[in-house]
Amino acid sequence: MSDDAKGGLDSVGDGPVSSDSTEADPTPSSGDPSQHASVAALIERFGDAVLRHALNAGDQWVVWVDHRKSHEALAWLKNDAAHAFDMMSDVTAVDYGQGRPVEVVYQMYSTTHGRALRVRCPLPHDALEIDSVYDLWKSVNWLEREVYDLFGVTFRGHPDLRRILMPADYAEGHPLRKDFPLRGRFSRAEQTRRALNQDVDRFYVTDEIEHAEPQQVGAAEVGTLPASSKASGESV
Repeated sequence: MSDDAKGGLDSVGDGPVSSDSTEADPTPSSGDPSQHASVAALIERFGDAVLRHALNAGDQWVVWVDHRKSHEALAWLKNDAAHAFDMMSDVTAVDYGQGRPVEVVYQMYSTTHGRALRVRCPLPHDALEIDSVYDLWKSVNWLEREVYDLFGVTFRGHPDLRRILMPADYAEGHPLRKDFPLRGRFSRAEQTRRALNQDVDRFYVTDEIEHAEPQQVGAAEVGTLPASSKASGESV
């Protein structure tokens, strides 16, 4: 069967997508930037640092900005009264695979002007670093940590950059990267061994362990449940 004929999950068996290719993103700019005051102003102020722009789904404006100018451009969008993007509602990332850059994505909103804008900053695979914007929006604290954890992007200047979803000693890499194997980098046996050898002190404060109420329910207790609870499958 050719690659073109594959459908559904047939390609899962092929494993992770290689990142060795140097395929570029061919998507051109689209939309008239004059329709969005902040897009037009970004292009005028930052020139070639604005790589391209696009209008998606009729009203979602997206601007690609050189990561070396990301902090300067985002600070200007926040602090300039004509734009006043005071709300950073999300920071995430996208890995397209095939050697294409990993993009850090900022979703912003101006409560003053009722205006939304998405800024995307491409990062090369061999230099996944970008300036943190924690100094501008405190809401990005955990969001940047999540991108660091799942994509491996380092945010320079972040006050507490460490994993937030995976364990601190997680050794299999970054799960949302395209080169991450479907079942992880370790065998099932090794993953099970590591899980069974986990130290609970990594996840709980000592006082919580000492004073916590037991959560296990034995067979004797289950046998004394009211009939109505058993019939409904009510948990205890």
